[in-house]
Amino acid sequence: MALGSTRCLSLLASLLAAAFVPAQEALTRQAQALELQGQFREARALLTGALAPAEAKSPNRRELEFELDRLSRIQKDYKLTRETLFDALKRSVRDLTPEEFAGWVDEGRFDARTIDGELRFFNSSVSNLFFRAVELEPRRTPPRDRTEQARTHLAAVTALREAALREKTPYVLPHRFRNTMSVTVDADAAPAGETIRAWLPFPRAFPSQREIALMTSSPAALEVNDPASTIRAVHQAQAAKKGEAAKFEIVYEYTSFGVHFEIDPELVKPCDPKDPALEPFLREGPHVRFTPEIRALSQEIVGSETNPWRKARKCYDWISDNIRYSYATEYSTIRNIGGYCLEKRYGDCGQEALLFITLCRLNGIPARFQSGWNLFPGEKTIHDWTEIHLAPHGWVPVDPYMGIWAMRYARGLTRAEILAVRDFYFGGLDQWRMAANSDHCQELAPAKRSLRSDTVDFQRGELEWGEHNLYFDVFDYTLKVEDLTAVK
Repeated sequence: MALGSTRCLSLLASLLAAAFVPAQEALTRQAQALELQGQFREARALLTGALAPAEAKSPNRRELEFELDRLSRIQKDYKLTRETLFDALKRSVRDLTPEEFAGWVDEGRFDARTIDGELRFFNSSVSNLFFRAVELEPRRTPPRDRTEQARTHLAAVTALREAALREKTPYVLPHRFRNTMSVTVDADAAPAGETIRAWLPFPRAFPSQREIALMTSSPAALEVNDPASTIRAVHQAQAAKKGEAAKFEIVYEYTSFGVHFEIDPELVKPCDPKDPALEPFLREGPHVRFTPEIRALSQEIVGSETNPWRKARKCYDWISDNIRYSYATEYSTIRNIGGYCLEKRYGDCGQEALLFITLCRLNGIPARFQSGWNLFPGEKTIHDWTEIHLAPHGWVPVDPYMGIWAMRYARGLTRAEILAVRDFYFGGLDQWRMAANSDHCQELAPAKRSLRSDTVDFQRGELEWGEHNLYFDVFDYTLKVEDLTAVK
């Protein structure tokens, strides 16, 4: 074939691909509209048809695959029927009547979706009822007393603040941890003989997180990401065996410091928006959108304030006072997490963090995601928080969830003690953390060939075989924590 003919064919292919994109975008919007109308079956058929072999080389095939998989992810998050939710609530809310429950449904107290003609409720609806309606706490069965938890937090932050002032450094009272992260894939989740690849979260280097060491890896680590990676993982692989679960495990040690910045607001200066190290954390991005609603809220909160510390503090205090905690649907199913949290006026730690980040960036304050695990005694769980850049101090931690927790859920503390806990987490962080990420929506290395289970965060691990993702419902994860400092 002549060279000119080859170029013509290449140009024709490019033009056809470009022409296909608008049609595919229209199809995606149509599928999304069907989903919002509760017509999951029709949306699935539309997307499946578009992914037929004839469209195998669609330029945006991965987007269509994600939209199709997203429908299944939503359905997995909304498994409760009206009857099963009522039965669960009867076991958790004393003296609940059918009439009261019907009123709560009508009021919209529960996250619900219509899926193919049936109203379905979010799996964590029972827990979320108590988070959003704290006045129901006296009716909880069995009852929960959070007084000791609150006192423990108060003692911890008091000790950290006093140590930072005494030692004249923001990094104090370090603890040495040995953690064992295990991920177990269900038997036959991947065909026998296929290679299962795994990425397990691993501590990233921060001023507050040091002396990081991988002790053991089973199977052997194929790659350990650089300490400065925005998302840090240990990459492993093993062959699937018929009828057998596949287990991935790493053991690592690191030293985590408590953090307390004693900041004089008058000394804080605006950042240079052209600084290449800070500019990415001043702009919009995934789940950080400067919508009209966010802009209106920012004006309400910040007003004419110009001091960076005070602007960020106003946003933190507003979230602490106005947002309720709630367990979240999978992040990959939400289009704009920061906007979602504002619209609902509730969210989990990551949603609250992204709302805070959005408000800060809109006000010229560099802000970024930080996440991994909360290891506070008795509270071990995956967790997200933030950092903001305040000159001349640099990156300073802020945990919006802990502000909300102090103001809404701490029990047995005086008003002054509640405010002390809230205030600490604006510029402070306890040492019971494992941080693997310094930003959100980051790419793993090496990259996955398949869809990500979590497109925003990285705490539970990611797995695949071939080009097939292994979603959260086919593997279990655990983190065993040993506080070596406490043992001494």
